Order: sequence, then structure tokens, then C-alpha cells
Amino acid sequence: MKCFKTYMFAITILMLGGCASSNKSKSDSSAKKKPNIIYILADDLGYGDLSSYGQQKFTTPNIDALAEGGVKFTQHYCGSAVCAPSRSTLMTGQHTGHTPIRGNKELKGQEGQTPLPASAYTIAELMKDAGYKTGAFGKWGLGFIGSEGDAINQGFDEFYGYNCQRVAHRYFPEYLWENDKKDFLPGNDWTNKVTYAPDVIQEKTLDFIEDNKDKPFFVYVPYTLPHAELIAPADSVIEKFRGRYPETPHDESKRYTSDYGPNIKKEMYCPQETPHAAFASMIYTLDIYVGQIVDKVEELGIADNTIIMFASDNGPHQEGGADPAFFNSGGNLRGVKRDLYEGGVRTPFIVKWPNQIEAGITSDHISAFWDVLPTLADIVGMEVSAPTDGISFLPSLLGQEQKEEHPYMYWELPVRGGRQAVRLKEWKGVKYNITKGNAKLELYNLESDPEEMEDVSDQHPEVVKEIEEIMKNARVDNETFPLFSEAKKNS
Repeated sequence: MKCFKTYMFAITILMLGGCASSNKSKSDSSAKKKPNIIYILADDLGYGDLSSYGQQKFTTPNIDALAEGGVKFTQHYCGSAVCAPSRSTLMTGQHTGHTPIRGNKELKGQEGQTPLPASAYTIAELMKDAGYKTGAFGKWGLGFIGSEGDAINQGFDEFYGYNCQRVAHRYFPEYLWENDKKDFLPGNDWTNKVTYAPDVIQEKTLDFIEDNKDKPFFVYVPYTLPHAELIAPADSVIEKFRGRYPETPHDESKRYTSDYGPNIKKEMYCPQETPHAAFASMIYTLDIYVGQIVDKVEELGIADNTIIMFASDNGPHQEGGADPAFFNSGGNLRGVKRDLYEGGVRTPFIVKWPNQIEAGITSDHISAFWDVLPTLADIVGMEVSAPTDGISFLPSLLGQEQKEEHPYMYWELPVRGGRQAVRLKEWKGVKYNITKGNAKLELYNLESDPEEMEDVSDQHPEVVKEIEEIMKNARVDNETFPLFSEAKKNS
């Protein structure tokens, strides 16, 4: 990957004279001036689930305040339409045609998913090379404990939370992981629900920030909220929303539902009498957590030198009683989780950096998860020698001309017959059921039809041909996640 330019602000803020020649940090004196970076990732939060992005049925004041104090992106994309591959693109800076993890593949007998290989170069490793203390708090999902994909083997100094995505379906688990040791949660035994796991994870996140206030730190906060199961942290929270919405109880007669108790099926979701209220309360809780992080950096006096980023890993889910249609969670965009239409892969994305990013601006720059790694490299003055599909969007953050743009954006997902999608400027090509052969490519003009309602492939054969070629050439085969053979439906 080519060396990124050092922007004028870096001369003053970072004391960097040019691009680094290797994956090593600059001098200690410059490292002390590097900004802290907090990357917050919601789980299954839709493009329309924030009031700053149009949500009408509840508000998210703390996250909205981030947008008011920084930049709100309207065309930022998740890495994929399900959890693990989306996180893999974020960590490696590679889209799903190249990143090692391209689906949610479970491993028999393991608490955890297919691991990132040791050869992967992650954001955490980049930040460590730049002299940062690194921590991850929340849901990992990229390799079981002790594997080469384990968070502490992929560049994180500290990890606390759920290693396994399947276990993360439950908000009152028996234990969480602290690095490679189990931390048993008081009162939780798969029958009694005493300790709400996200609260504990939040405490560990805030402790990490406070413990490292005097050195540059990078903290990755992949919250489980509002992923199913739908359950509120406390009665006082859900009571704010009970009675506000019409409700249809989600009970154990529904698919993939099992209550806490001696017969619990741990990988499933709990029943919920008031799923609409529970969903709103979970996003309300997420918003409180974001506010606490903002308050913490302000309390510590490090807010002016701290970048906070907020995004979601994929589109809104429908499991556990969730109702994205009722809340318009997709923000009028077509599709949900597992879809490669805009509703499945477009995410809210907010970045706040006091005194560097102009407050209250909106950017329509087209970017994606695989751009985050090169952007952070640009910010901290590093050259990324590992392969990446990303482009630094630092100029867009700073209100400068974004000279380098993606020629196209690419996604693939080996579920339900195989799916591919390409964004080519204003065009979006989507292909489903590719394992059946001769699958027709749907074509949409996102400028005139952002909801992808009118397939115009017959009117633009030359664009269809160009996108078909991109779908062939933008990827390499992955034996673990084969695209062109029938795959089981992944969660």
C-alpha cells in the first residue's frame, strides 16, 4: 500500500515530517502528542435507529451530540451484512473479497468462531506499532480463546467481554472472558439473571480509559446492543418505554427462542412480553454508555486529544422479536441484516475530534470499514505495509478535498445461495442465489433511487457488464468460506 501523505495539521499536532518507512512508531515525544482513539461499534443497529439519522419513535441524545460536535457520514458502509466478516474487514482493512473471515462459521466443540490467521495485520497491531496501549471490550467473534485469532493474539493488550458470538446472544451469561480467563458474573447461573453483562463490560471500558489517560491509547468497544436477545438491563430502564408502543409478545413458540432456566438452550434468545419496549430500551442503554465514555474523557481532561468514532456492524436484525419495519430501523433503505441491499450494509458513522473536525458537518463521502485502518494509520503517521483495500478518509474528516476515492466498493456473503454486491459511483449492482448459476444482476441508481426499488439493468447493459467484471476480479477464493457452493444460512 502506498505511503499516505502527512497533512498540515499533523505538523503541529503530531510533529510528523512525512510518512513512516516501516510499521514502527515515531519518537516518544511525538507519540505523546498522538490522539487517543475510541472506536465504538454497535451490533445490528440500523441506519435509521438513531434520532440524528431520522429515528422518530425514540431519541439518542448522547450519540446525536457526537454528530453535533463532529461529522456525520451519510454514505459509510459496513464490512458485511453479518457480524464476523464485518469485523474482519474492520480489523484487516480488506473487503470481503480478500479478508480472511467472510461468514459466521461455527466450530464444533469450540466456544468461538473461525479465527483470524496469525498472518492478518490488524488495527490493534498497527496501533501497538505506533506506540499505543490497546484494549477491546465487548464482542470479539474472530477466534476462540487461545487461537491465533484470539483478541490478545491480534494486537490487543487487554480484552474483556464475549469471545464467542453465539454466547453473546445472552445478556445474562454465567461468565465473560478477561483476556484468557473466565470472569464469573455474580448471581448469573443461566436461571437467575442478576448481572447484566454489558454493564460490566462498560465498567471495564471506562477503567481502561482512566488507567491509560496519560499515554496514547486505542480502545475498540464492540457493544452487543441492540443484538437479540431483546432484554433490558433493569426494570427502571424498560419502564421508560412500556406502554408507549403496541406490543405482540415474543414467546417460546417462536423460532430460536428459549427462556432462562434448567432447560435453557444457551445459543437461542429469550422470550419477551414487550419486544418493542425492550428494543428501544436497549438502544437507550447504548446511548447512555456512549454518553458515559464522552463524560469520562472530559472528566480526565483528555477530550480535546481524543477521537471518538461510532458505527454499527451491519443492518438491523429481525430475531428475538425485533421489528425493524415498525421502527423504520433501515431508514427507508431496502433490506436488513444478511442483505447486501443498502439497508443491510449502510451504517450510521459519526466521528468527533475537537479542534480538528468542524462541528456539525455532514459528509457524503463514500467510505467503508476497510478504510478505517488506513485512516488511523494516516492520523498516527504510519505506513501500512500489509495488503489493504482501504483508502484514508482523513481529508474528509478535516474538511479538505478528498482526492483519492474508491473506484468501486465490493461485498460478498456466502449465505442463502451466495450473494455479491458492488457500488460503482451512483450505481449499485446486487446478485443473489449465485450458486444456482446464471443469477441475474440487479442494477439500481442510488442517486435517483436510494431505496433500490427499480431494477434498471435492462436499460444499462454496459454498466451491468462492468459490474459483472468487478465481481469476477475483486476477489480471491477462500476455501473456508466458499462463495460458489451452497452454504448453510449463517446467523
